[in-house]
Amino acid sequence: MDVNSFKPDQSSSTTDESLVNQDALEQPVSNGQAVQPAATSTETRAVPSSMLRQCLHALIGQDYSGVLIAIVVLVAIIGIAHPGFLQFAQLADTLSQATYVVLLACGMTFLLAMGELDLSIGGIFGLTAICSAILIHSGLPTWLGVVSGFALGAVLGLCNALIIQFIRLPAFVATLATASIFRGLGYALSNGTQIPGPAITDPFSLFMGAHILGIATNAWISIIVVVLLAVLLNLTPFGFRIRSIGSNRDAAIFSGLPINRIRILGFMLSGLMGALAGMLALGYFGSADPSYGAGYELLAVAAAVIGGTALSGGKSSIVGAMLGAILLSVVSSGLAYFSVPLAWDAFATGAVILLAVSLDSLLRRSSQRHKASLS
Repeated sequence: MDVNSFKPDQSSSTTDESLVNQDALEQPVSNGQAVQPAATSTETRAVPSSMLRQCLHALIGQDYSGVLIAIVVLVAIIGIAHPGFLQFAQLADTLSQATYVVLLACGMTFLLAMGELDLSIGGIFGLTAICSAILIHSGLPTWLGVVSGFALGAVLGLCNALIIQFIRLPAFVATLATASIFRGLGYALSNGTQIPGPAITDPFSLFMGAHILGIATNAWISIIVVVLLAVLLNLTPFGFRIRSIGSNRDAAIFSGLPINRIRILGFMLSGLMGALAGMLALGYFGSADPSYGAGYELLAVAAAVIGGTALSGGKSSIVGAMLGAILLSVVSSGLAYFSVPLAWDAFATGAVILLAVSLDSLLRRSSQRHKASLS
């Protein structure tokens, strides 16, 4: 899926170009023609440097203080009561546990940024894992089974977009219905039981079960995906259009942005993130369970909102979504350390979400008031 294949139209080209290269200088004019200075080696070296600065700004140029403080405080509280939690192996395991919510939250962030929502992403997680496991178990090469899972995820995302576009259903209603359909298909195809996936000796399983610098492979993959999607959302015309639609849909339509095509790409990207989570789980656990991803769609929304993405659209943060997912994983691990009964897990998670969002909101308003006083 080539998200840059849509060329900006004449009415929005200036805006898109200024987003990509805001440091461009006006060229001198001679006889009505712009004079293009000869490229020098210094300028050539400056291009990668400028791109690197833009990439770093996309990753760390936002305020994550609220969620970072919440993570540090929680880790400190748990570590004081149970010092074993502060061991590197345990912290790495907590990061690994957050992998699946991180991926789903990244896909959800793109949709929330343009005022959409996908409640079926957990069902896509489970269904793609089941279908790939069935194909691999029936003798299909592992890599073909994995590719088929990605293709299925994109198709399921496309189905969501087409239902919303042609039946004119709100995204909340449409994806709530497809969530039940996808989950039901997963249970029907698997008869409610686990389906064996790749063998333990399969290269895919060995790779997914490996650790690099003490951190699980799936965690490294999620970090790479976060970096790539942060750049996509903040430094490309596609990401600019996503945020423009969420900020002011009427203005985006008036400016000629292809709303329907962008929505389709957004839902397909969300489906791909669900499929990626399913493939990582299949490789890591060696089997697929129809319950994979159950309830994760709400955790994905919570992680995105905790990280600074607005439910109303226009404001989003991929790195913030990752931090929000890590916060939820810390909460879950902490409850296990304190031997909190499972019945209280949802209550504690909801309370921490409320506290984290409130703290982040207070810090943002304080920062805005400080900036306003300085100006």
